[in-house]
Amino acid sequence: MRIVIVTDAWSPQVNGVVRTLQTIMAELEARGHAVKIISPDLYGSFPCPTYPEIRLAFVRPSVVGEAIAAFQPDAVHIATEGPLCLAARRWCLRGGVPFTTAYHTHFPDYVSRRTGLPASWFWSYIRWFHGPARAVLVSTGSVRQQLRAHGLAQVRPWGRGVDLAAFTPEAEPPALFASLPRPIQLYVGRVAIEKNLEAFLGNAHSGSKVVVGDGPARTQLETAYPDAHFLGPLFGAELAGAYAGADVFVFPSRTDTFGLVMIEAMACGTPVAAYPVSGPIDIVTPASGALSDDLEDAITLALRCDRAACAAQGRRFSWARSADEFLTGLHCIDAAARDSAG
Repeated sequence: MRIVIVTDAWSPQVNGVVRTLQTIMAELEARGHAVKIISPDLYGSFPCPTYPEIRLAFVRPSVVGEAIAAFQPDAVHIATEGPLCLAARRWCLRGGVPFTTAYHTHFPDYVSRRTGLPASWFWSYIRWFHGPARAVLVSTGSVRQQLRAHGLAQVRPWGRGVDLAAFTPEAEPPALFASLPRPIQLYVGRVAIEKNLEAFLGNAHSGSKVVVGDGPARTQLETAYPDAHFLGPLFGAELAGAYAGADVFVFPSRTDTFGLVMIEAMACGTPVAAYPVSGPIDIVTPASGALSDDLEDAITLALRCDRAACAAQGRRFSWARSADEFLTGLHCIDAAARDSAG
């Protein structure tokens, strides 16, 4: 099968969307599928205001369409709601080419946090953007229910996975952890306003707070919370070691639809503390963590979890299953539509 994936989020960005797409691409190619990624690095782009790590590419629909048509795909997937994917969406609609989309982030809440405008204002855009898609691929049941409530009935499951060869309880912790007061509370992810990091860094639970990742809010937060340890981005064995060496993984975000980092932490045997919102409510079980509107209470309860049970919960998530769900959700282009678009 020949698959085009159009995305506004791609390397060198480091986030859950990019990691998911890169991993799914590798899984599909290992099965013999041909995958073409159309991303901002292929075109002239400029940094997103207030978020320079994200590059925005404004390209005419015909230009994106030429790249799609030249690949002669059997299916087109539009992964994000940004300008490059808008161009691909317009081209597909004009040419009668069916496509699928994905809902990776609570976009209305995300934009609301960054602009100060009500999240309700942005739901009309979400309905408009995803409405023509043959399927909207969504990671969890609670988010699928939410999208149905907003008029998007064509939602389909697309879960996430863990590289169990890398994320394991046996991973070696960073040397720093040996000298930190316990319990070590860990956050991994973008250091940005929409991640609600102040709730993590400002909680009064005893121990040490460690942040792995980078982003536009890092300098401000390092100044505001000088006792926290900001390690910057970690990858591979070093990232796995940070998970495995922590006593609890704290996930303060209220805008993620899944939270890939949570299942990676569980696979390393580390319990999760989070709010009872979409994402955590679909992933965290009483055996693998705790959810509470009071984050300190969630941390206290999560620290009581058995680490072997956490690792067992993490092992339930497979990239092979994720790839199966992605393929099932795609909509094949018939020959007439392909010829018309080309």
